Amino acid sequence: MTISTHPDVAVPVTVSITRHVDPEHTEQMTAWVRAGTSLAERFPGFLGTGWVRPGGRSDEWHMLYRFDSPESLARWEASEQRAWWLGSAQGLVGESRRERRTGIEGWFDPPQEHDVEDLRALPGAPPRWKQAVMIWTAFFPLSLAMSALLGVVAPDLALVPRALLTTVVMTPIMTYLVLPQLTSRLDWWLHGRPAPWRR
Repeated sequence: MTISTHPDVAVPVTVSITRHVDPEHTEQMTAWVRAGTSLAERFPGFLGTGWVRPGGRSDEWHMLYRFDSPESLARWEASEQRAWWLGSAQGLVGESRRERRTGIEGWFDPPQEHDVEDLRALPGAPPRWKQAVMIWTAFFPLSLAMSALLGVVAPDLALVPRALLTTVVMTPIMTYLVLPQLTSRLDWWLHGRPAPWRR
């Protein structure tokens, strides 16, 4: 799933891959994944990786990695290091599905590495309407506070400078502070799970 953006605006890209490996080779697979992570994290723009081990005798591994822009991702995917890493698993690992997601979904997939035996498969992006509600929930109080502040500090500021100042201040606050906090606390609602106090 891809959201169109202006070509000059860098947006994070998340790549999700389903790989297959014989359950008897779990230890080799774990070492291989960690080696790939170690190589990728040396590349500029690398934001994180995640992987889910299968339970029981399943041969599916769900893996993802994220870079801060398509250009950073392209450098990793075209690198000699990645080619060597993929080649080292010939005959061990098979790939059946690959998906890239960009744009606003990046806010709903916090980058972190998981090494947990019984993790369930990673959920897909929340419905668009829930994403819209989440963004509005973050935007409305910030916009209100900024308008009130400018009304006191710069009541005679013209429309264009006012809008420019508002967006310059609000964008990093929303991106790095408010939205990550909201999506973390309301992850259960975004993905349709019961509220924590009802479990």
